[in-house]
Amino acid sequence: MNNLTMTLAVATLAALLTACGDKRPEPAPAPAPTPAAAPAPAAAPAAENELGKSVFGKTCAMCHAAGVAGAPKPGDKADWGPRIAQGKETLYKHAIEGYTGSKGMMPARGGSASLSDADVKAAVDYMADKSI
Repeated sequence: MNNLTMTLAVATLAALLTACGDKRPEPAPAPAPTPAAAPAPAAAPAAENELGKSVFGKTCAMCHAAGVAGAPKPGDKADWGPRIAQGKETLYKHAIEGYTGSKGMMPARGGSASLSDADVKAAVDYMADKSI
């Protein structure tokens, strides 16, 4: 009986040890971040001037995309810089009323009498913003 008891004890102990395996205790969950520790949301990209982009594409690009009659190309900082330095009101005035200068000429409303002042200003803003 002694052998039988000993065999049962060893078998029971082996079964218990096998059931335990190499389990490690689960780590405690990380504490929830506090609102103060949360990262700031990324800044939203600036909204594109859709009206200005549309007016540019339909009217202004005919001259400004190729630099016809001295028209400054959007993105040409050297050509737009002195113009932008005069201020937006001067740019608007020249674009709405027309202008002839040492570098070329600008027909009133880009040659499209149907454009509103708001349309022309949006197009000027679109081109100037691409050039700063």
